[in-house]
Amino acid sequence: MNNQNEKTNRSNEAVDSIPKVTGIGGVFFFSDNPKETREWYAENLGLEINEWGSSFEFRNANRPDEINYLQWSPFKKGSEYFAPSKKEFMINYRVQHIEKLVDKLRANGVTIVDSIETYDYGKFVHIMDSEGNKLELWEPIDSVFTQMGGKTTK
Repeated sequence: MNNQNEKTNRSNEAVDSIPKVTGIGGVFFFSDNPKETREWYAENLGLEINEWGSSFEFRNANRPDEINYLQWSPFKKGSEYFAPSKKEFMINYRVQHIEKLVDKLRANGVTIVDSIETYDYGKFVHIMDSEGNKLELWEPIDSVFTQMGGKTTK
């Protein structure tokens, strides 16, 4: 390996150790009738739908062989899942090093809504931004979705 490649690899490793957002993990919004909304998007825009909405499949820019996912989901209007936010939407951000990120956010005075929860497909925590939007942070384990199979929107 030449010196330039070694520097690039070390630089990527340093960036990978930073607790931060790495992308969008999901877009969630209120709907009067989530089932009809999912069906409309399937019929008119070609989304492959499942019981939650649609899973968009994409490649990781740093590891192109790795498949990643973004979840699009209409929620029944009035769902408490977005609380304490009063907004009509919630964005899920893909993150790395969620524990360190929560420590950083807490030190910065950010409201942490709940504690980190761990599932087969990753870790989650909710925070509030400065505008009163509830945000979902997700440190994903994408390989679980890949193993599950199922239709995705590509």
